Amino acid sequence: MKPQWIWQHPEWPRFKWDLGSLAEPLARATGAQGQLRMVGKVMDKSLTWEALAEVLQNEGISTSAIEGEQLNPASVAASVARHLNLPWDQTSPLSRDADGLVGVLCDATERHAEPLSAERLCGWHKALFPESASGMGRLATGVLRPGEVVVQSGPMGREMVHFEGVPRKRLEQDLNAFIAWFNESRGSVNGLVRAGIAHLWLVTLHPFEDGNGRLARAVTDLALAQDEGRGDFLYRMSSRINAVKGQYYSALQEAQAFEGGLEVTPWLQWFLTQVPEACEVSAGAVKRTLAKVAFWAQHRELDMNERQRKALNRLLDAGPGGFEGGINARKYESLAKTTKATATRDLAHLVQAGCLVHIGGGGRSTSYDIPWEQLLQ
Repeated sequence: MKPQWIWQHPEWPRFKWDLGSLAEPLARATGAQGQLRMVGKVMDKSLTWEALAEVLQNEGISTSAIEGEQLNPASVAASVARHLNLPWDQTSPLSRDADGLVGVLCDATERHAEPLSAERLCGWHKALFPESASGMGRLATGVLRPGEVVVQSGPMGREMVHFEGVPRKRLEQDLNAFIAWFNESRGSVNGLVRAGIAHLWLVTLHPFEDGNGRLARAVTDLALAQDEGRGDFLYRMSSRINAVKGQYYSALQEAQAFEGGLEVTPWLQWFLTQVPEACEVSAGAVKRTLAKVAFWAQHRELDMNERQRKALNRLLDAGPGGFEGGINARKYESLAKTTKATATRDLAHLVQAGCLVHIGGGGRSTSYDIPWEQLLQ
């Protein structure tokens, strides 16, 4: 049978790439990294952690969304705050799935100085699926997949095969080779190139029954943290990848095809091109964090009750357009657990003080939001 996949190449896994062809996207990516790094250096430590919390919230939601799974944003936000030792809304719904994923994301960067190992990967996998257990009809968690893996789509009998993972009989050997390369290549391979190679290599091995994409992106975070030399760097890749998910899968399939051989320059060009975009997403998070500080500095003398403060914080945390439709009297009643009359009075006070601006509707359906345009100038 004609070989189809890159791991069937006789020289696998001796990847090849042309640094000359990567020079331009690498320079742009490095420049974007540097700009975001400078912003982080001039920010107060507490503000850095607040911006990082938003980045990690987006990362958790996005890395799951890439796989077609939707996590509750409030649960992810609560888990991120808990892991970063930040204040969090005690009324937020807690989720073991969200908490497990956030734990993996934090472990990958906070413990960036520690080597990667099969045990660490298995621990991450188990954390991703806290409700599952090995056994008949259940996902094998925390262990390498017991059999072969084929990624396919389409109706039964007319399936389209997108990819086949490395055969089970050689999985341990190939995974050990990857881990050895990952630990030994730090410092000898450009950090961004190394992150792109690690991502492609691990997702091609497909070592687990499920969760391989999320784990590959966590290893990418680990490689980037090692490149930055710190775990609180302010950008991650999943939000950007999710925004161009179709391109992502196309680039992976092209790189994993046997016809391309072990020349992975096109994949690395695509990966490096996403880095400045990922940094731009995080720059927005930094800007919103600074906007929150400016908002409270502007209104620090305003006399307001805890209901009003809670509502304003919820709007500020949601960001521009994040609190769908803004807030109105009915939403305020529910959020603050108060009456219609009190909600109307509280909102009127906040509008008069300039904390809120009218964005639409009329009567009880009149909606308000933070004056974001003014704050983000």
